[in-house]
Amino acid sequence: MIVVMKPGASKSQIQHVVHLIREYGLKEHIIHGTDRTVVACLGDKRAADKGAIENAPMVEKVVPILAPYKMASLEVKKDKTQIPIGADKFLLGGTKIGVIAGPCAVESRDQILQTARQAAEAGCIGLRGGAYKPRTSPYSYQGLGTEGLKLLAEARRQTGLAVVTEVVGLEQIEQVCEYADVLQIGARNMQHYPLLEAVGHTQKPVLLKRGMSASLDEFLLAAEYIINAGNPHVILCERGIRTFEAYVRNTLSLAIIPALRERTHLPIVIDPSHGTGYAYMVPSMCLAAVAAGADGLIIECHPDPQRAVSDGAQSITPDILKGLMEKIRKVAQAVDRDV
Repeated sequence: MIVVMKPGASKSQIQHVVHLIREYGLKEHIIHGTDRTVVACLGDKRAADKGAIENAPMVEKVVPILAPYKMASLEVKKDKTQIPIGADKFLLGGTKIGVIAGPCAVESRDQILQTARQAAEAGCIGLRGGAYKPRTSPYSYQGLGTEGLKLLAEARRQTGLAVVTEVVGLEQIEQVCEYADVLQIGARNMQHYPLLEAVGHTQKPVLLKRGMSASLDEFLLAAEYIINAGNPHVILCERGIRTFEAYVRNTLSLAIIPALRERTHLPIVIDPSHGTGYAYMVPSMCLAAVAAGADGLIIECHPDPQRAVSDGAQSITPDILKGLMEKIRKVAQAVDRDV
């Protein structure tokens, strides 16, 4: 349930409500809105005396949360969450659409620096690139590890782009936090709950990818693990789901954008590269995602896709990215957004 305070409630009055909540064995989460404060109550609510809390000074009402995900729900927070990204503190979830681009995997210094420079020139806010790669086959390229992280950090120093890279295991979190601006949780790990809780103990923004067979509720409940652990900076990323279709690698469900808008305040990013598996589809899906209301895009871009060690078939070139960014700006303006 949530306790809605009246406008003008003082810190001491809010703290009094917090003490009441704790007395019932519940955990509080305070959300300061534009005109009022909301205190979310987490835990077993059966022992709580709703009437006693409702009678506390400056409490307007106590409302049950119907959604299984509490902190990610619009019932708890009506305003869209805006998450600062990188040194420039780009607000993802605000009026501007953020574009993140880069290769699937960091392969070499020349490759990642060239891509980063061209992504920055095109107007991107972030650089994607995997230093650790969870691959279906144990014989596939697994990434450069620490060396890859250092190359990503060098690219950031040269371009100012925020670094977005994947955390595969619990043992990598501290190291990845040292080099990255955004921690990515891949589709295979969306329900790796110890990993979700562990990144929840950091304060780094987390880009959470939807599992390839996950429902919308499962997706939001995975986000709930991170928020409940203490990190509210969660970005939802749709990257396509596995279906019976063979003309795409995954089926990119852009309908999830309006569906999520009805349920959550968290920002939404679309990955059209994994969502389709084919480079020629990526530009169209980018434009469609922006028109549908996405807050950002994460695109695979490689200077030489034919020689990429990973996911070359779905990677666009920097030249295509440059032209695509101009089209994205036009679509964004048509829906009262900017890039």
